[in-house]
Amino acid sequence: MTQDDTDRGKGGLILPFTASPAKAAFSTAPGFRMGAVLHPVAGARLAQARQMLDCAGMTFANIPAPSHPVITSAACPNFGPTPSLNSNLNPGLNAGPNLDQNPGLAAPIMTSVTSAGRPSGQRVTQRGTAGPLDAGHGPATDRDPLSRRIVSIHLTDFAIARWLRWAAARHDAPPDDLPVVLAAEGAHGPVVTATNRAATLAGLHIGARVVDIRALCPQVRVVRADPDGDRAALDKLMLWARRWCPWTAVDGADGIVMDTTGSDHLWGGEAAMLRDIEGTLGVLGFAARLALAPTHGAAWALARYGAVRAIATPQTFHSQTAPLPARALRLEGDTVLLLQRLGLKSIGDLAAVPRASLARRFATAPLAQNPLLRLDQLQGRQPEPVNARTDPPRFAVQARLPEPVQDPTPYLAELCEALCEALAKAGHGARKITVTVYRTDGEVSHVTAATARASRDPNHLRRLFDDRLERIDPGFGFELITLAADTADPLQAVQGGLDGRTEDGAALAQLVDRLSAKLGAGAVRTPSPRASHIPERSLTWMSALSQAPGRRRKPGHTNRPLRLLDTPEEIHVLYAIPEGPPVQFRWRRVSHRIAQFHGPERIAPEWWTDRANARLRDYYRIEDDTRRRLWIYRDGIYSEIYHLPPQWFMHGVFA
Repeated sequence: MTQDDTDRGKGGLILPFTASPAKAAFSTAPGFRMGAVLHPVAGARLAQARQMLDCAGMTFANIPAPSHPVITSAACPNFGPTPSLNSNLNPGLNAGPNLDQNPGLAAPIMTSVTSAGRPSGQRVTQRGTAGPLDAGHGPATDRDPLSRRIVSIHLTDFAIARWLRWAAARHDAPPDDLPVVLAAEGAHGPVVTATNRAATLAGLHIGARVVDIRALCPQVRVVRADPDGDRAALDKLMLWARRWCPWTAVDGADGIVMDTTGSDHLWGGEAAMLRDIEGTLGVLGFAARLALAPTHGAAWALARYGAVRAIATPQTFHSQTAPLPARALRLEGDTVLLLQRLGLKSIGDLAAVPRASLARRFATAPLAQNPLLRLDQLQGRQPEPVNARTDPPRFAVQARLPEPVQDPTPYLAELCEALCEALAKAGHGARKITVTVYRTDGEVSHVTAATARASRDPNHLRRLFDDRLERIDPGFGFELITLAADTADPLQAVQGGLDGRTEDGAALAQLVDRLSAKLGAGAVRTPSPRASHIPERSLTWMSALSQAPGRRRKPGHTNRPLRLLDTPEEIHVLYAIPEGPPVQFRWRRVSHRIAQFHGPERIAPEWWTDRANARLRDYYRIEDDTRRRLWIYRDGIYSEIYHLPPQWFMHGVFA
């Protein structure tokens, strides 16, 4: 990069495009930091970028393409692209459309290759530093509180809709006319927490006990609720919703609140923005009710009890919220019942009562039981800002090429070094990285690799793409290559030994990464413990990438065999007494005489998951006359009420 280009790029805004990524658009506005990157959006055009800059009041100019490759790296901890909704809402939940990521700003490091040709082994010159941008936790609050525009999104059936999407991804979706409910443990047994449309039409409602609804609707399908998964999915959805505005936060167990002050004009107005939000959520399978008002409390009330896509202004929101019921103030049920007994059934009734009377009755009550404080929040007398948390860190680098190339592999090493440098400065490591190549004809291709644990080793990350980039059709060539860390975790430096080695399992993790990249993530698996005392259920096989290899864990049971049979095999025994161990048994058409034994170890069935007729097990560790150590068990005992003779099974083999 020449000195003229360097001076000219100060305060610029780089916009890489799919159609012609070598061209860059710079803004001469002095308030922008150098080289802030907008991640490319498929199908973006230069006219759209010109319109965006015109809306922001910026001047626009075209800069000629560089004569040598330029690598730009960016650490985007606050304004990075929001994650795709289909990535991690839930394990196994990948159905639905894959929405484009929202453009985001970044504080970059600009590096330029000093000479043309292959970038490997060339010196890189840095300009600037990659560091966090302070996005704050919400917009400025030193203005009129009624000048803010707050959108409340109520996801009416979020939990059951999320489960239906998960079931559809597993090809286990129930028919539309089958009642399905989600249940969680309650004080007097499982209670219903969510229902689908068929269950609602059948008269099943939230809060009912499962035993009661089974009597009312015997064909109902009861599924265990997953509140932790719902909470994590809602958090992902909240970050994804930042494509409409930069300040979003989770609002309860089924809602999202957004501060869209100054953002509605980008979507054609407030009404068009609400329609776009509702339509996009509907495509994802989530039914939603929305409302927009000057305060959080008013928007929350209108979204749940007001008109469809209600829009309230500072002049009209008092009259629009007055007829709403008192429970629209986000009060607890006991407080709402008390207000109804006092004849205060609506927000308008509460607003007409003198404040001194309400203060005497509810002065010491907490917020969820204080109608006076809730009324002040709704009317804007009590501040209630949107507490938007900081985005997770995002890291990306890109190489803009002076002319199209057929093979992006020579530039991958330089990109990995720039990405790992930005990760090291932020104290993070990559868990999932994606190489994106942009062809001259507008086609975009992606290649993704994952790691079992966070890593910022450039050589290791580069090796994950060996023989994989060659499968991409180059067409007429690539002119823009990007490398992004889609998932990054904190990574601390590890003190090595005198020989330079570390005993933190890094070598095993890198081996798992390379095998998974070569064979596929599902081909490399590792045993994972489960919370069960039934031997065959105590371990399950999971993808090795989902569990970071670390130090060897001490086994929970030292008297268990190292090898368990996938399915216990029945054996025929001879015993001296019915309740004792066998004297001789026949397994796989071979007779074995028992020389020593230890036991029994009794294991009871798991009554919360097993059938009602599940039987007790008595396990014996035995040694036969050939010194083989085996693990057998008796399924059932003679004193059981089922009057069925017990059966014997071979379950494991000791080393």
